[in-house]
Amino acid sequence: MFVLKRTEFHKNQETNFMQNLKDITLFLDSYLENNKIADDSWNGLQISSKKTVNKVALAVTAGMETFERAKDVSADLIIVHHGMFWRSANPSITRWDKDRIKFLLDNEISLYASHLPLDKHPEVGHNAQLLKILGFKKESPFGTYAGQQIGFIGKSESEKSLEEIEKTLETEIGAKCKTLAFGKKDISSIAVISGGGDNFGLLFEAIEAEADLYLTGDSTEMYHIARDAKINVVFAGHHATETVGLIALADVLGEEFDIETVFIDVPTGL
Repeated sequence: MFVLKRTEFHKNQETNFMQNLKDITLFLDSYLENNKIADDSWNGLQISSKKTVNKVALAVTAGMETFERAKDVSADLIIVHHGMFWRSANPSITRWDKDRIKFLLDNEISLYASHLPLDKHPEVGHNAQLLKILGFKKESPFGTYAGQQIGFIGKSESEKSLEEIEKTLETEIGAKCKTLAFGKKDISSIAVISGGGDNFGLLFEAIEAEADLYLTGDSTEMYHIARDAKINVVFAGHHATETVGLIALADVLGEEFDIETVFIDVPTGL
């Protein structure tokens, strides 16, 4: 069960929690397969500070509120889904982003980003985790983006009602679902893309795959397509759908390095 309404800690009482930043970075780069995925994000270590890490904070998005809360819990490393540096953004460090970098360096906090690698990962990825908490098994890849598939089709032997799925998303990830209920009332297959999977191409792909439900984050004007194609669509929120992979990754890091991890939730309402 994923609990997002409080801070989650993972630790081993027999360790001193100190690990090498380089070792953690190399593990993440390999485990998330950063070099195999084309992405607009500069995935990997974006800001490097002190060499040792006692505590890791994980959060959805890089920003001063996230950084301040990481400092409050004495984190040395922050892992985020939405980092600071993107290939499509202005590379100049001259404005508000200068204040962000200064804060991290002044407080000896490193920053690591994982965008599409954390969406598509077969174990800790957002999409895999969303299916897991809903009780659906990954059946096949789904969701073509930049020539690669980043989501999954999930299936369940026992059908679940649309209302049950909405309730689970509300309880487990704090989602405030917006639903287009135009398909089957009982769901046995879900096509899932976390975050901003709101483009029509992905909806058409879900329709072509004959999924009972298309689950994504951002809401957009899909009403008439969904109605005419007789498919259900659930918009569960960009932020909410991109928390679950980070929580799963926290568990992996805790086990791999015997280090303390904390998930920092900074809801955006989006």
